[in-house]
Amino acid sequence: MALGATIYHFAIQLSDVDRGVYQSLALKVARHPSEAEDHLVARVLAYCLEFTEGLSFSRGLSAPDEPALAVRDLTGELRAWIDVGAPDAARLHKAAKAAPRVAVYTHKAPAVLLRGLEGERIHRAEAIELYAFDRELIAGLAARLERRMAFDLSVTDAHLFISMEGATLSGDLERLTLQ
Repeated sequence: MALGATIYHFAIQLSDVDRGVYQSLALKVARHPSEAEDHLVARVLAYCLEFTEGLSFSRGLSAPDEPALAVRDLTGELRAWIDVGAPDAARLHKAAKAAPRVAVYTHKAPAVLLRGLEGERIHRAEAIELYAFDRELIAGLAARLERRMAFDLSVTDAHLFISMEGATLSGDLERLTLQ
């Protein structure tokens, strides 16, 4: 008998000064039994950093050909493919052909991601946006992960501040470039 997904509820007060986005988010996020806590946290933070009309989570690990997050217009056309983790070159090549905008948020060692993509053939590689979360920020949030969470997320000059239950976590969001 297979284990089912665990549902997490996030109440997030988003203040993204860099993009001028101020929003109260109520997210219900499914976590597959094989998904690590740091990956779940990175997916939620990527959702916040990409928040816009038409943004949604994919069906997750049960739909490996879909991005972790997708932005679709009112006609259903894919406008942005947002991945989380360390996708391989073939996946990014496919993403760049499928959507006009591709972004990747990694919570893993950025050097490993870049090394894996180096020298690979990727459609519109120069246009792909790569970001690396501060690994201590991800670890700190994952250590506090509960099925129901509420926190404030402020983004200023690519620096993230998370306030929750009297504690503040912070870290940079580093922009990476493909060679």
